[in-house]
Amino acid sequence: MDPTSVPAGAVAQAHDMSFLGLFLQADPIVKGVMILLVVASLACWTVVFEKMVRLAAAKRQAKAFEAMVRSEGTIDTGQKGIAGHVVRAGLDAWRDQDTSESRAERRERIERAMKGALGVEVKRLQGGLPLLATSGSTAPFVGLFGTVWGIMNSFSSIAKSQDTSLAVVAPGIAEALFATAIGLVVAIPAVMAYNKLSGDVARIQSGFVSCIAVLGNRLARDRGPHARAAAAE
Repeated sequence: MDPTSVPAGAVAQAHDMSFLGLFLQADPIVKGVMILLVVASLACWTVVFEKMVRLAAAKRQAKAFEAMVRSEGTIDTGQKGIAGHVVRAGLDAWRDQDTSESRAERRERIERAMKGALGVEVKRLQGGLPLLATSGSTAPFVGLFGTVWGIMNSFSSIAKSQDTSLAVVAPGIAEALFATAIGLVVAIPAVMAYNKLSGDVARIQSGFVSCIAVLGNRLARDRGPHARAAAAE
């Protein structure tokens, strides 16, 4: 029997190559990197699900706002969410009329008030997106740091044991590469979610801005009963 086969078999049996085993057997630094990446992943998924719910509501509000603006009927002050804030800002600016200003100036002032209210709401929608962008760009490098650290430890083990067999270095290298794998698992969904959600926010904002231009022109010229009734509510 070859005497070198016993230590190699013993080393192979001593290492659990499952995901949990790789984590538990990792160096403390590598283990810390893995924990950090898992926490970042949980935070990213929390942001993703929260944004999906909020953006779905914002899309419904945008459609309701557009339908109200295009209808040319009475301005609905009962709009909810973003639409409600924009309508109220526009009507507040409409009430504050100055007889010396021209229609163009009045329209610009009303639109500016509505766009200001929209900007505040858009910033709220964008909350959390920087976390996705940061995680997507940094997670692979954080995982790579854990991999480099783990491989350094593997080479140290080779130097100490003076045994270059694969059974000695493979577990340490596997643990190190596992950190990079976790980094990629964090980064790829984060980047995809950031691109999708930021695009949705931009489309919602664009839809509101186009309707604000229509509503601003309408309020600037309309001094009739519809506008007065809406402003009185």
